Amino acid sequence: MSMEYTQLGRTGLKVSRIVLGTMNFGPLTDEGDSHAIMDAALGAGINFFDTANVYGWGENKGRTEEIIGSWLAQGGGRREKVVLATKGYGDMSPEGAPWPNFDRLSALNIRRAVDASLKRLGTDHIDLYQFHHIDRLTPVEEVWQAVDTLVQQGKILYAGSSNFPGWRIAQANEEARRRGSYGLVSEQCLYNLMERRAEMEIVPAAQEYGLGVIPWSPLHGGLLGGVIKKQEAGGRRATGRAADELKKPEVREKVQAYEDLLDKHGLAPGEAALAWLLTRPGVTGPIVGPRTAEQLDSALRAVDLELGQELLDGLDEIFPGPGPSPEAFAW
Repeated sequence: MSMEYTQLGRTGLKVSRIVLGTMNFGPLTDEGDSHAIMDAALGAGINFFDTANVYGWGENKGRTEEIIGSWLAQGGGRREKVVLATKGYGDMSPEGAPWPNFDRLSALNIRRAVDASLKRLGTDHIDLYQFHHIDRLTPVEEVWQAVDTLVQQGKILYAGSSNFPGWRIAQANEEARRRGSYGLVSEQCLYNLMERRAEMEIVPAAQEYGLGVIPWSPLHGGLLGGVIKKQEAGGRRATGRAADELKKPEVREKVQAYEDLLDKHGLAPGEAALAWLLTRPGVTGPIVGPRTAEQLDSALRAVDLELGQELLDGLDEIFPGPGPSPEAFAW
């Protein structure tokens, strides 16, 4: 297995085509195992690590950044080799009680959130600082004021978005252009074979403005990871969103057809779902969030997987996607 690298959007920054997601570090994977997974990822050539200030969740929000920080503190070139991305937006009020100005994208909270993330991560700068959600209350001019100051201070290098609609990407980067700011360089969005609505406007907007697209939930909560076959073999049963979705006959029919198609081609479903994303225009690399080292190995195999045209056509038949806008809903 050999890792591939690409530029992050229009930047000169080189990142791996698999992004290590860390949301499970803390809640589902303890510190020692999390460190081992990060070491294995780095050893396999993954240099793009993604986290968020709220990961750890509830009373433990911030814990995931702390686990990454303790790993970086071991030295050995870890910080120098990693392109470190985190996010801010969610409520980080002290003592768990909501308090004004500890969430969203006011200039005050952006500065506060960045400083807090830097402390937990144990580093002096964040390579990619992402806005975890749109803020309908804060003017985009205020957001760029905060970002420009943090860039000048050397605390962040690039800014990215997450869960932004296409028009917000355009609005943000037009305002950045007006200010002489660099603007957003990436968009982290929900995008996979089962959820292709990003192709309508988000991906085209990202391509037009030079943003790299970073899909999250590439297996759609496990639905694209061979869930039916695993259940029939007595393995891990679907939970959460995947279990709820499988109760719908139309979803189960699609997932069954998907698994049958990949079985015919002798491919593992999870690896094929990741490999499919790597063929999509504008995609930098999907985020994989392994709970174990074995899950990381499976994700790594996707980079070397070649999907033939017959298989790609078959996937399009099962999961056709909406098509571009406005043809998706008009003519």
